[in-house]
Amino acid sequence: MHGNQSEESRRRLRAKLALCAFLFMSASAAYANDATDPNDATHDGLVPDGQISASVEFSPGESLQVADVAAVLWRQFRVARREGTLIARAVISAANEYAMSPVLLLAVIATESGFDRQAVSVAGAQGLMQILPTAHPQVFASGNDLTEPAENVRIGSSILREYLDASGGDLGVALKRYSGGGKGYAQRVAFRMRQFSASLQTPPGGTAKVALARSP
Repeated sequence: MHGNQSEESRRRLRAKLALCAFLFMSASAAYANDATDPNDATHDGLVPDGQISASVEFSPGESLQVADVAAVLWRQFRVARREGTLIARAVISAANEYAMSPVLLLAVIATESGFDRQAVSVAGAQGLMQILPTAHPQVFASGNDLTEPAENVRIGSSILREYLDASGGDLGVALKRYSGGGKGYAQRVAFRMRQFSASLQTPPGGTAKVALARSP
């Protein structure tokens, strides 16, 4: 009787060990395939285009416009998801406040800093929109952190809005002044605007109209 019980226990133990070994081998094979499949677009942080918007972290109340901009920044400039969302919020907020197209602001940031909030020029211009504190004391207060997206984009947008109004809505003139007379600057910004307009599916005519809109 006891002998039969012992044999039965040994059979059950062997069966459990065999099952554990099988599960371990299956998991290892699946991991190896996932790690070596060259067609797997999720490798090295890459996500298929159709899944990019879903991969950007934003709160349930976040606007789709912010999410779309953050997705484009991740895809085209490899801006980290959370960082891209902060920049997108700053851009949408400033665009609404200063009656300009988000596409214009994104194009200026791409041209000025490539979305590097820590960027500093040889002249001392700082942040996303490359604000030069000494050149704009009227909008720059002591203690402003120009590495913060919201602060930098707000100040940069107010300066660009001022230049647009002063030029009678001539975007080329405003951009030339913003860049300090940089050669070909307006053309580079225009090129970026077309890129962002296509990525965000913004009608080109609407982009130009809003970009040059006069503030009230």
